[in-house]
Amino acid sequence: MALKKLPVRKTADYEEVNVDVTTSSAFTLRKVFYSVPSRLIGHRLRVRLYDDRLECFQGATQIVTLRRGRALPNGKHGHVIDYRHVIHSLRRKPMALLNLVYRAQLFPRRAYALAFDALLAGLGERSACRAMVGLLALAHERTCEAELAVALQAALDDGILPDLKALIERFRPKSMALPIVVVTLPSLAIYDQIAATVGEAA
Repeated sequence: MALKKLPVRKTADYEEVNVDVTTSSAFTLRKVFYSVPSRLIGHRLRVRLYDDRLECFQGATQIVTLRRGRALPNGKHGHVIDYRHVIHSLRRKPMALLNLVYRAQLFPRRAYALAFDALLAGLGERSACRAMVGLLALAHERTCEAELAVALQAALDDGILPDLKALIERFRPKSMALPIVVVTLPSLAIYDQIAATVGEAA
């Protein structure tokens, strides 16, 4: 038996499904909870489901690419979370951080998880949640996730709790001195000279 010719075009190596983004800035697909940017809340997305990733589209425009997650062996939902997608809702309700089922996946680096444990032990639940949400917001808004993780780890190594106010000040955008612009106005007499020159030319 002879094999048939290969197709001219590559066959699709993805499955396409539609999902609705909830008010939690997320959608669930194949027992995995995925966070997406908050601007997509209430929208329907067309998702190309690959073996290693999800490509999400609005119409013909690709909006975001997500790592593909898997359900847990015990049948519970998996989670693929980006703290930048959910920080807006956490800022409104910081105490929600305490009981999030995906809290372990929320922290972008180990130093953040360790900092939260230390804050819980040292400040209590309410203050710890407010401080931790503030730290995550700082990492997002100042684009200093890696640098902030180093600072958090240094504080923990020194046996002190991270100080949110001090860290906000530390990562505040550096103020730049405005250049001094000197404008020299021409003498009014020059306009008389121009008028005289134009008159002679006429």
